[in-house]
Amino acid sequence: MDAMRNFNTIRGTAESANAEVGTAAVTPGSSARTVRTAVVTGAGSGIGRAVSLALAAAGWTVVLAGRRTETLEETAAAMSVEARVQALPVRTDVSQPDDVTRLFATVNERYGRLDLLFNNAGTFGPGGTALEDLPLSAWQKVVDTNLTGAFLCAQAAFRLMKAQKPQGGRIINNGSISAHTPRPDSVAYTATKHALTGLTKSLSLDGRPYRIACGQIDIGNAATDMTARMRQGVKQANGELTVEPVMDVTDVATTVLHMAGLPLEANVQFATVLATAMPYVGRG
Repeated sequence: MDAMRNFNTIRGTAESANAEVGTAAVTPGSSARTVRTAVVTGAGSGIGRAVSLALAAAGWTVVLAGRRTETLEETAAAMSVEARVQALPVRTDVSQPDDVTRLFATVNERYGRLDLLFNNAGTFGPGGTALEDLPLSAWQKVVDTNLTGAFLCAQAAFRLMKAQKPQGGRIINNGSISAHTPRPDSVAYTATKHALTGLTKSLSLDGRPYRIACGQIDIGNAATDMTARMRQGVKQANGELTVEPVMDVTDVATTVLHMAGLPLEANVQFATVLATAMPYVGRG
């Protein structure tokens, strides 16, 4: 019921976003190419699920990528009947090069085109672990998923977007407030999110000759399973535990939808979307 309620909310905002940016929904029999294909990583839950629902409601064909097939199927099941037919779940661990290669080969074979990659898959790692106690294996897992995984997907997307006719597409990286300001005991997550900003800038520069636009959305305290601890209290810079406000994850999806719907001649380079009263400005 919650998934369907969120879908109905997203569908309304998607229709509004389409009207604002001048994009067209899929129209049967239309001579213009209105079917757009998107890959969303981490699509089985949280922000990835919300964005997938928003794109589907706006008429996009959505390839759902994630490590667990059952959660990808749940995301597809939350879509309308029409959108569900167009959705394609593909089990993918973005830290594994072979998985990423298979994902984008599937997109190319099935649709022959990629218009959008939402690089969303990520992990926080062992939260609350002091720097000196963080195992190397934990550091490597966060780097492999958050940074290397984003690179592998962006690299594969670039190859398709450069080769396709008409050329071009868009990549949106899911950064974080931690791409700007760290939380205590979050060295691996913070380091990868800062690095993701460099990846975004490089993709933007290298994509210019090929009409490949790249932007980044930095999100603070969207209400998902990953941020459930915010409502119990999280460690602040002064060592205190403080309950932090959260925002509806559909507000993030609305922002991504706007970024995705822009013509390739325009780009939101960086967007920050956060719970208004969260401790970010002046965090430390």
